[in-house]
Amino acid sequence: MSFLSLTSGCSSLGVKSPSFTVQLGFHSNGNNSFPGALFSSPKRRKIKKFSIACSSSATDPLLVKAARGDPVSRPPAWMMRQAGRYMAVYRKLAEKHPSFRKRSETTDLIVEISLQPWKAFRPDGVIIFSDILTPLPAFGVPFDIEEVRGPVIQSPIRSENDLKALHPIDMEKLQFVGESLKILRQEVGDHAAVLGFVGAPWTIATYMVEGGTTRTYATIKSMCHTAPSLLRALLSHLTKAISDYIIYQVESGAHCIQIFDSWGGQLPPDMWEKWSKPYITEIVSVVRSKCPQTPLVLYINGNGGLLERMKGTRVDVIGLDWTVDMADGRKRLGSDISVQGNVDPAYLFSPLPAVTEEIQRVVKCAGPHGHILNLGHGVLVGTPEEAVAHFFDVTKSLKYDSSSQNHTMEESKLLV
Repeated sequence: MSFLSLTSGCSSLGVKSPSFTVQLGFHSNGNNSFPGALFSSPKRRKIKKFSIACSSSATDPLLVKAARGDPVSRPPAWMMRQAGRYMAVYRKLAEKHPSFRKRSETTDLIVEISLQPWKAFRPDGVIIFSDILTPLPAFGVPFDIEEVRGPVIQSPIRSENDLKALHPIDMEKLQFVGESLKILRQEVGDHAAVLGFVGAPWTIATYMVEGGTTRTYATIKSMCHTAPSLLRALLSHLTKAISDYIIYQVESGAHCIQIFDSWGGQLPPDMWEKWSKPYITEIVSVVRSKCPQTPLVLYINGNGGLLERMKGTRVDVIGLDWTVDMADGRKRLGSDISVQGNVDPAYLFSPLPAVTEEIQRVVKCAGPHGHILNLGHGVLVGTPEEAVAHFFDVTKSLKYDSSSQNHTMEESKLLV
């Protein structure tokens, strides 16, 4: 094996990079022959009864270990939106089942779609195919998804009277989520982490108050000043429901949970501190009391101005979007918390050698402890599947130098 030293932009920020080795030469995963990867016809599948303890073990997947900051041989990798329209197999299934609600609320379809990228690329994380709005009907908020407008809530929450429609979350209405996670856990075993996810209270509240997607967030932002008690009551209700939903996902098989505060970045930092952070912090506290070993990831789109505040929620992992330099993000967050990200999704449209170089740069800047490689946002529609396969092949070829596990980031070097 040959090695050559690389220089990096990380050093310009005073952060020298960790040691790791990269085995040159990438091999297609071809037939993807992997124990337990394929499953019988969904209609014939039997779900074994088993309980998931909210605890850690020596057999935890690589991603879980990295999330906790435990020593790992290489950075684990998965992609946000790794199951979706960029895959031909997904598009074919969507033609047969055109309703997104049906695809994301039918156990057999959820499992099939969630496993499509697992079969094709063998990521280190298999995230359930779902939506952050999926639990809304379970606590009294029906919604539709229209072709052009996207999610639509016919009865927005804008008054005290509207709040009366809400009730505690009913997990009986979310059994398809629990069943899907159990099956996914069986299918991937300990070869990958099964990931669940939720929307943060502020982000879910934006849909419930605005009545759907928005570019201005004017209604909910004004509510912060015109009806603060109403908004606090709504956010508190969502905090309880989301906490219960996370615990339900963990008990159903999820190794790790990502919290998407997708629209938290639309708030000024001081407003996020007041209207989003306390509710996420409460969720973390509740979940930790029930499942202390389950890693929690927090991702905010446009989070460059919020990193230090995000760390204050006490999650295990901070997801960086692609507009944050990984070296700068690591320097600001420190080495006592794990990070996730943050290759620009548009890089996957570049020549493959450019993708390789960017992966190496990001991994080098993140350091040898507590890094989960991901994109800085979801996979873009039209992304070549070849590039996604290359992303995972390159990642699996990386190896941290064992000596770097005992070195500080400042002492380490990067070897390829």
